[in-house]
Amino acid sequence: MNLKIGFAGLGIMGRPMSGNLVKAGFPVTVWNRTQSKTHCLADAGADVANSPKELAERSDVIITIVTDSPEVKQVVLGEGGVIEGARANSVVIDMSTISPAATREIAEDLALKGIHMLDAPVSGGDKGAIEGTLSIMVGGPKADFDRCLPIFQAMGKNIIHMGDEHGMGQATKACNQVIGILNILAVGEGLMLAHKSGLDLNRMLQAVGAGAAGSWMVNNLGPKMAAHDFEPGFIIRLQQKDLNIVLETAKDLNLPMPGTSLAHQLLRSVEAEGLGEKGTSAFIRALEKLADCSLV
Repeated sequence: MNLKIGFAGLGIMGRPMSGNLVKAGFPVTVWNRTQSKTHCLADAGADVANSPKELAERSDVIITIVTDSPEVKQVVLGEGGVIEGARANSVVIDMSTISPAATREIAEDLALKGIHMLDAPVSGGDKGAIEGTLSIMVGGPKADFDRCLPIFQAMGKNIIHMGDEHGMGQATKACNQVIGILNILAVGEGLMLAHKSGLDLNRMLQAVGAGAAGSWMVNNLGPKMAAHDFEPGFIIRLQQKDLNIVLETAKDLNLPMPGTSLAHQLLRSVEAEGLGEKGTSAFIRALEKLADCSLV
């Protein structure tokens, strides 16, 4: 028998992810603070709850994917939240990107009521969410991971259990964000060098994309940066939120992160230009301002 799934958070990622669970045949109930966003899921066959508490009452597994640590805590632990409706031995899977420390705090509060938790942030952007090809990095007890694996398989392709401790998934996502943002910086600097050298930008990306410098960022964000296509994707405001988590975690670990700090400051200049709601391809604007030129 399929586990009954409650899904809270129907943004750019959550809407297609929950839709893929419906397509896979799971009984799905959805909740979103803006109820109009539930209509398309209801049309696809999902039920709609009026609160996180009601969502949890109907579910064996409750998935959350919202903006940041305070929002997760409100949905899960707040008044009318998941904790008030979830049964003992149910599982809360938080697929948001929040701090490992906040994850551990939430897991401890849930455990007091016999509720299990996994932290399972994702990578792959809206494209991966739509296509069901996300990379999912999971922290928490292996028995809970095994129980929920069919759910993860309906949303992603690269699903890795990172360890039994809560927060291990979020720590992995922090690593992902560091590597990703520095890759974007590298792509941007390469594009600026190509432009100043008189190269065709897309030919340059094609040439390097198949070699040792090739990456997802080169092949997917490179052309968008070259064309000034700044539509999200993943928006700069949320990228900055993730980098704040990285830098706060690094501070706790007494770990210097000079590259990440630089990227964070460069993105702040893009935010100052009013582009915080644009996709991370707008990173190129920071480098264009430094060089006093534009790729287009």
